[in-house]
Amino acid sequence: MERSVFAKPLGIAKNEFQELGKETFTTSMILVKITVPVIIITKILEYFGAIDYLSKLLEPLMQLMGLPGACGIVWATGLFTTLYGAMAVFAAIAPGLELTILQVTVLGSILLVAHSLPIEITITKKAGAGVIPILILRLGGALCLGILMYQICSYFQVWNEPAIMLFEVDATDPSLIGWARSQVINLGLIFLVIFCILALMRLLKVLGVITLLEFLLKPVLPWFGMTYRAAPVTVVGMLLGLGYGGALIIRETTAGKMQREEVFNSLALMSLSHGLVEDTLLMMALGGTLTGLLWGRLLFSLVVMAILVRLMRLIHWKVNGKR
Repeated sequence: MERSVFAKPLGIAKNEFQELGKETFTTSMILVKITVPVIIITKILEYFGAIDYLSKLLEPLMQLMGLPGACGIVWATGLFTTLYGAMAVFAAIAPGLELTILQVTVLGSILLVAHSLPIEITITKKAGAGVIPILILRLGGALCLGILMYQICSYFQVWNEPAIMLFEVDATDPSLIGWARSQVINLGLIFLVIFCILALMRLLKVLGVITLLEFLLKPVLPWFGMTYRAAPVTVVGMLLGLGYGGALIIRETTAGKMQREEVFNSLALMSLSHGLVEDTLLMMALGGTLTGLLWGRLLFSLVVMAILVRLMRLIHWKVNGKR
């Protein structure tokens, strides 16, 4: 009798663990295909002095956000690959930079706004948004957020403590073998983070936290040029990311249930603020703070969208008035 009582819960737990393991393995394999080449290329660039050269080129732009020029390599990698690629480069160069919590938070924030552009711009294009407007919004939004966050936090003298990073390279062994060993350890730590994040996402769904966030977002969407019809698709993109929610986003927006302006507004908001759970946790693992990475980015995105929607309405009104 006792055995039969625990048999079903144990069976469910076993199945959940197996599915979680498979999902972690699949995600990790994608990660390996991206990060291993990035790590090797970064090492080659570092060996030939290209990192220092590129850092000097990017330094003026990075200085506006209070970041050393080398952080530009991290952002550039994230723009063209993924957050995991950026994390790989960050793990390789961060130990010598002595970054503060504010600097890592700023870097993480601009990465969260603008990353994986070749993939995610394609998704938003298929869903019905123009390439150029979304590209300008994401790159311009990332720069504005980085500059604003740095200026405001510097003024109030917050987050000046040294960042505590999960992924670090052992600088005591400069040999190629020592470097390779450190990279393997970093990849292992990233795999562990992925497993924990996927497990947390499942737990949040079971506890109803995701449903609660959906409920809280629905009433405020009209302020940003959207109706209740945009709620499900917008929530998917904001919480799970454009990559994970891509199929649903394209299906819903191409079904003709949403107006063209509503589709753009939804995709614009998702472009500025998506992957609020998983991506935020990834950047926190680099040493950033939750307040800036989540609430700062979300507040910035909502303010930008409120302004953008009203500007578009004003332009539309003036154009129609002239006619």
